[in-house]
Amino acid sequence: MRIIASVGILSTLISPSFSQNDNDRNSVNQQSRTFLALGDSYTIGEAVAETERWPMQLASILRKRTISIDDPVIIARTGWTTDELNAAIDASNIRGPFDLVTLLIGVNNQYRGRSADEYRVEFKQLLQRAIHFAGGAASHVIVVSIPDWGVMPFAEGRDRKKIAKEIDMFNAVNWEESVRARTQYVDITPISREVERYPELIASDGLHPSGVQYKYWGELIEPKACTALGIETEKEKK
Repeated sequence: MRIIASVGILSTLISPSFSQNDNDRNSVNQQSRTFLALGDSYTIGEAVAETERWPMQLASILRKRTISIDDPVIIARTGWTTDELNAAIDASNIRGPFDLVTLLIGVNNQYRGRSADEYRVEFKQLLQRAIHFAGGAASHVIVVSIPDWGVMPFAEGRDRKKIAKEIDMFNAVNWEESVRARTQYVDITPISREVERYPELIASDGLHPSGVQYKYWGELIEPKACTALGIETEKEKK
């Protein structure tokens, strides 16, 4: 896996008959796909092993569906805000197009007390860049919602209700902009709020999601990724 920026702080069923459609589907699945993941600590996988990062787990899930996909190219760093991710993209000199692009950013804007209005402006810029990296195909871009860090042990003594309200406000922004741009959207925030009942969803640092939680994220994102890659899901076949 190629990673741009190191960590800082915060099946297809096999049929006995081989129709032309089967061959076409298998041919599509065998084409090696490219994957770009843009984000912050959640995308780089702070406090978990490299293989437990959700982009890596998503790639693994797709491969189990016999979809050939490269390890993700990751532009992410713990602590990054929208403007910092934008600057990092400039510095990376990375070029597309990529078959799949994901964007998860904004928690540090909220953490630092920045406004939702500022977030909207900068998120829109990043979203347009993500679409550009996808060769102009908005449907190949997946926006992932911001998880709620306020439920984590790290937030003990803080105003958890205020954090949740602000996270929801920022997620309303990225959802609205995703709809306007006609990209895909996956809401993983409800999973992040289950840590009280399921402590195994918490990483060892008491702040970030565990590899187990990231696995659930990958499973939730997988159908949208299949759509982006032009792969028919089992649900769609029915």
